[in-house]
Amino acid sequence: MRILPLLALLLLGLGHGPLAAAETYELLFPSTALKGLEAAPGGQSTLVYDRVISGADEGQADGSFSIGLKIKPDDNVALTLYQGTRSRGLGNYPASVGNPLIMYFLESVLADVAFQSGGSPFYMRNRIKESLLRDAQIVPVSLRYHDREIAAQQVTIRPFANDKARERMGRFSQLALAVTVSDDIPGWYYSLVATVPAATGGAEAGYTNAITLKAAGEARP
Repeated sequence: MRILPLLALLLLGLGHGPLAAAETYELLFPSTALKGLEAAPGGQSTLVYDRVISGADEGQADGSFSIGLKIKPDDNVALTLYQGTRSRGLGNYPASVGNPLIMYFLESVLADVAFQSGGSPFYMRNRIKESLLRDAQIVPVSLRYHDREIAAQQVTIRPFANDKARERMGRFSQLALAVTVSDDIPGWYYSLVATVPAATGGAEAGYTNAITLKAAGEARP
């Protein structure tokens, strides 16, 4: 079993936050996110997500990918990253903690932003955790999935909006993390999107890391 560092921090500390933080936490990390999904037969992935990255790692990590989520008979969840004919395991996680996709998303964004900004990933990880203890922007939205309209909620946090080191981070201080969730979406998460605006007046590209649900019950991306 593999627990990502940010998940370990979250499991240790959010129970003491205010009610607004509890609401944000429950929307972003529900332990019931995979309810209704059974262990996948054969080699099938229960859920398949599209992932598109731009402006990361000086272009080395840019591109289009797929992520497969498979619930195993032992109640563990396996994540696999696909690009073309290549695949790479992203770890195994207990299904009891919910859908691990959000932790992979947050850690990958953290790595990209730390690399490009030159900041400490440990400092940034703590700021992301602390941002969950403050009011997030939570708005109702409507999305289209499988040819029907679904009511959802979009949770947006800006970890560095009021950070004391904001000026030293440049444009990366404007990082926004927007997660769209719904009970009517298999696996709870419809999309997870991180954005950083492009440098004002410069040629530097903005950063985007977006994961969107593609399908449920497919054998392979």
